[in-house]
Order: sequence, then C-alpha cells, then structure tokens
Amino acid sequence: MIRFFNTLTRKKEEFLPIKEGTVSMYTCGPTVYKYAHFGNMRAYVFMDCLRRVLEYDGYKVKSVMNITDVGHLLSDADEGEDKMTKSAREENKSPYEIAEYYTKQFFNDLDSLNIKCPTITPKATDNIPEMISMVETLLEKGYAYETPDGIYFSVDKFPNYGKLSRIKLDDQMHGARVEVNENKRNPIDFALWKKAEPNHIMQWDSPWGKGFPGWHIECSVMSGKYLGKTFDIHTGGVDHIPIHHENEIAQSECANGCKMADYWMHNEFMLYDGGKMSKSLGNAFTLTELMEKGYSPMVCRYFCLNVQYRQKINFTFEAMDGAKTAYERLGGLLLQHKGSQTKTDEKVTKKYLAEFEKAINDDLNIPLALGVLWTMLKEDKSKDIYELALKMDKVFGLELSEFEPKKEESAKLPDEIALIAEKRATARVEKNWKLSDELRDLLDEKGYAVKDTKDGQLITKK
Repeated sequence: MIRFFNTLTRKKEEFLPIKEGTVSMYTCGPTVYKYAHFGNMRAYVFMDCLRRVLEYDGYKVKSVMNITDVGHLLSDADEGEDKMTKSAREENKSPYEIAEYYTKQFFNDLDSLNIKCPTITPKATDNIPEMISMVETLLEKGYAYETPDGIYFSVDKFPNYGKLSRIKLDDQMHGARVEVNENKRNPIDFALWKKAEPNHIMQWDSPWGKGFPGWHIECSVMSGKYLGKTFDIHTGGVDHIPIHHENEIAQSECANGCKMADYWMHNEFMLYDGGKMSKSLGNAFTLTELMEKGYSPMVCRYFCLNVQYRQKINFTFEAMDGAKTAYERLGGLLLQHKGSQTKTDEKVTKKYLAEFEKAINDDLNIPLALGVLWTMLKEDKSKDIYELALKMDKVFGLELSEFEPKKEESAKLPDEIALIAEKRATARVEKNWKLSDELRDLLDEKGYAVKDTKDGQLITKK
C-alpha cells in the first residue's frame, strides 16, 4: 500500500488511482526565460522520485509537465511584464529564441540529474486555441467577465476558492495590495486572458481582440487535454499553493464541473544558508555552476534525496561537500560487493527489501530508504547485496551501476585518514558537533591538520 500526504486534505492517504494499474500525473514545469537554478530543480527530482516509486510498484505512469513560454507575468498575481518578453528585451532576442534556448538547457539539466523525461511536455504556445475555448466556457457559465484589459475569473462565484491553501477569501482580500487593477470586481480576481498592447511581442487573435493567455489557464488546459478533466496527482512547489494552484482548481472545476485532481503533492523550498534562495538575491547556482565547482550531477541528486520532499533543505557548500563525500563512500561500499559470487541468506535480503519498500511507500521517505541501503552495504561482500542495491537504485536514480571511484581524489589522503575525514564531513552535515570535534582531535593525533572553510574542510599533513 502506498500512502501520500495530500495537501488538499492535510493528511496521509492511501493512494487509489482512478484507473487500476495506471497513474495520471501533472507537474508544473518551468517558465523558460532564464536558467533554472538548483533550488528549482528540487521540484523535478521530487517529481522523478514519485514517478520511480509508482513504477517500482508496478504502475504505468502517464506524466505531463508543461513548458511555460508565454503568459507568466513578473508577479504571480497578474502584475508586471511577461517574463518571456522581459528576458527577450534584455538579451536582444525574440521570445521564441529565448524559449528554445532555455528549454534546451532545462532538459539538459534533467538528463544530467537522471530525471526521467515526462511522457508529454507540451508548450503553452502550442495550446492557445484550447485556452481560448476554456475562457469562453467560463464566460458562458458566468464565472468570468470582460474588462478593457482582459478576461478575469470571478473568485466570488466559486465558493470553494481557498480549499487548497486553507486561506479564507476575506483574508486574501484583506491582504491584497492597495494599488489594485481598477478593472477588477474583486482585488484577487485573476486573469484568464490579457488584451495586448499593439507593440506587445507575443499575441494571438481571440474573440476579445489580440492578446495572450494568463499563466494559470495554461496548466488547467494542458492537464485536462492530456490527462482528462479529473486526474490522479498534481505536483509542484509549495510556493504554487496559495495562488497558482488555487487558481487552477477554481477555473478547472468551474469549467469542467468536476474535481480537478485527487491528490495534490508539494515539495518544500531549498534554502541558501538558512535564507531564501533566488536569482534576484544572487545566491542561486545553476547545475552547470555547481559542476564547475566540482560537484557532479549525481552528488547534487544525492544532496536532494537526503531530505524528505516535504521538509525544507538547506544548501551550503559544506553540506554539498558532505554529500560529495557520502556519495563517493556509498559508491565505494557498493563496489566491494561487485564481482562477488558469495550468496547472502535470503532472510537477510528480504528484511532489507521490506524495510526499503516500507520507506518509499510511506510518503516517499527516501532518506530512510537510503539509510536501509547504507546499512545493507555494510554486510559481508555478496552478489545478492549488489543486485539488491541496484534494484533499490531504480528508485534513487543515482546511477550506482556506473559508479567509478575518483582515483585522483582518493590518492590525496591515506585510506584511514580519508575515512575519518568522510565521517567528520557527514557529522558536520548532520550538525553532530561533538562527533566532529572528536574526529578533528583524532586527525590531529595522526598528524593531520583540519581547517574548516566556507567550501568545506581542508585536511593537510602537519
């Protein structure tokens, strides 16, 4: 039995798909106006782990992830310039050139992180007619209204607005900005379609003149088009809950007359040194930048897997060093079993497998499942242990079968000293300062000096 935490109900629930044996899953994809940073990629590592667990359990997964290449304004609440248009102006390119370039870079990052490409990855600009059709339906049903600058959804017409975020409508209105769009009947009504100025780069013909879709309508249309009006799972980051996903639910359920998705699953933020990570703050590193600093994509993926998806994860270079050390150590333990012809008692392997499956099926407790793998690899060398580890890696996606030790790094320190250093790095990641100090003293006794830097520990012969 698989159990997931459903944001809609705020509790863990047994997963029961609409159609036996198959799962329909939608993930909010990137707005392809800039490089995705490592914090952004956490959502897609989560998406991938969810898919891998479902497939491990025998389900056939149909996954859809949109590519937003128009309509996402600088503010999620319909304010500011279109992100694609702004980026095009800054880089002196067309929005389509911007979209093509950054979409390619995004998929390169997915591939590097061993994230399985979703079954379908539709672009917003390829689904404009369907978006116009949904807007027309909402107008005909009385859920939307036209203004001089666009078509807006009337949140007052949807009594369940706020059911995902648990924020009451009155509270949202009270927190709305003073400088609101005077064309709106309610400050928190949101745009379904924006009428474009003549000089706006991206615009399409519509019954309301030339314009472009609102960001929220895109996901409603593409999820419904490729998965059906009601589908199994909708995923995304927690930042999408109060606005984007709330708006998706409102317009989809009003247009279609049925529930949008049965399970809503959200990953938490990646922080930077305990604070917000964002491009604007200059503390958001791309995968390429991290690779240039010596962290392989699998180290980056391992870092993400160490914290359960509903918990915040704190990025520091010290933590990345810990992940790097741990991943190298994990691979090294696995290699000790490779090539062995020794068998392990079936009761032992069954015990580890049961613990692993219990962990992954309990709301994707990947860190606990990794712990099972670590413990198992400390058993005597065995062909069975090696094969079971690779089976587990179908969920982890760490490419353990292709692991090769970094000879140039392992040669820097004697094996005994390197092992102590690895344990100390892990202790510091876990904030076990007592153990960290004890291991520092041990290294000192053996003739090695330790210096802790912002990029990790530096160990040298005294």
